Amino acid sequence: MTRTSYCGIDFGTSNSAIAAPHNNNIRLLPVEGDSATLPSAIFYAASRTPTYGRQAQKLFFEGEEGRFMRSLKRILGTSLMAQGTVVNGKIKKFEDIIGDFIRHLKTGAEKSGGQTLDSVVMGRPVHFIDHDPGADGRAEDELAAIARAQGFKDVLFQFEPIAAAFAHEQNVAKEKLALVVDIGGGTSDFTVIRVCRDYAAKDDRSGDILGNAGVRVGGNDFDKGFSLACFMPAFGSKSTYGGKRLHVPASPFHELSEWSKVNFLYTPRNRKMLDDILAESHSPKKFGRFVNAVEREIGHRILATVEEAKITLTAATAHDADLNFVESDFHLPLTREAFDASAEVSVEKIGQAMDECLAGANVTADKIEIIILTGGPTETPLLKNLVRTRFPAAEISEENKLSSVALGLGFDSQRKFG
Repeated sequence: MTRTSYCGIDFGTSNSAIAAPHNNNIRLLPVEGDSATLPSAIFYAASRTPTYGRQAQKLFFEGEEGRFMRSLKRILGTSLMAQGTVVNGKIKKFEDIIGDFIRHLKTGAEKSGGQTLDSVVMGRPVHFIDHDPGADGRAEDELAAIARAQGFKDVLFQFEPIAAAFAHEQNVAKEKLALVVDIGGGTSDFTVIRVCRDYAAKDDRSGDILGNAGVRVGGNDFDKGFSLACFMPAFGSKSTYGGKRLHVPASPFHELSEWSKVNFLYTPRNRKMLDDILAESHSPKKFGRFVNAVEREIGHRILATVEEAKITLTAATAHDADLNFVESDFHLPLTREAFDASAEVSVEKIGQAMDECLAGANVTADKIEIIILTGGPTETPLLKNLVRTRFPAAEISEENKLSSVALGLGFDSQRKFG
């Protein structure tokens, strides 16, 4: 492997992908078996080297001892980056954890592509952190430093919705005004852009990009809202304890409902607090489930059940969630109506960011000719209805929802490094 080249990397909250040149074209590289996408998960088993993606999920959910992590992108720019976390008894910095994942992507792609990758365009949301330019800039700097530490000499960034537009415009013969709706695991991002396959050769696309906007709301927030509204009441949330009938603290339920924070719940201090509350609980069966879940460290399995229910309800109107791993014969009947109610606030914020993007571009909804949907959460009926209602006459493009950002970043890397 002597040739050096460039690539685009979509390090996503839920899934990641990488695209690089191959036979004078840009293609997605296999990153796990034959798959072009890799779940953004890492498992530090106690007795083996780290595993990633589906294999990480498999080992963890099968009960192998170790530390499982997901949604690491949401930690960038936050105070948690400086704190680090305990991995199998030792403190490990989050920059090293994210670095392990980026290195796995890079080395796997280099092996499958037969070339050394030394330059990269990395995707980034319009805002890593809402309403905090300092934290937003810090997040990008942290990700750039991590990429360089894994061997990339040149690191540039591109907004993820713009990258998605670059990928989709390969099939657009004549200029169209597009709105990119990129709903990821951690953020929702929007771009108004003129797209056309002939524009791909332009060195400078700034004149085609009319507006950008974003909000730190995504699929993980749908999971969290669904968990808090429809799952956690069965685990004793909002129940009371003690002679004064105090409500149990809300924060532990919020931590168990957020992918990036589940592990922070498993501390001796929290376990003691929960045991003390259980001793005085007025709903010992329900709250006992929560205490047991923390003791057994099965929060990620519960969240995986929440996520599975959310995905199932994109096509079905009802679903029976199997929670027998928590206790025997434990299941929850769920409906799409209940999910929609739990996601209403998040979808409203997404709609507001969409409006902000159009206003920033000085474009009205009726002028948009094509809607480019990317990201798994765009399958959510509530979101699809929002888009169809606001843009009834626009064509909707949904090709390569999980990989279009990476492919567009690959095209951008060719423009910048090729």
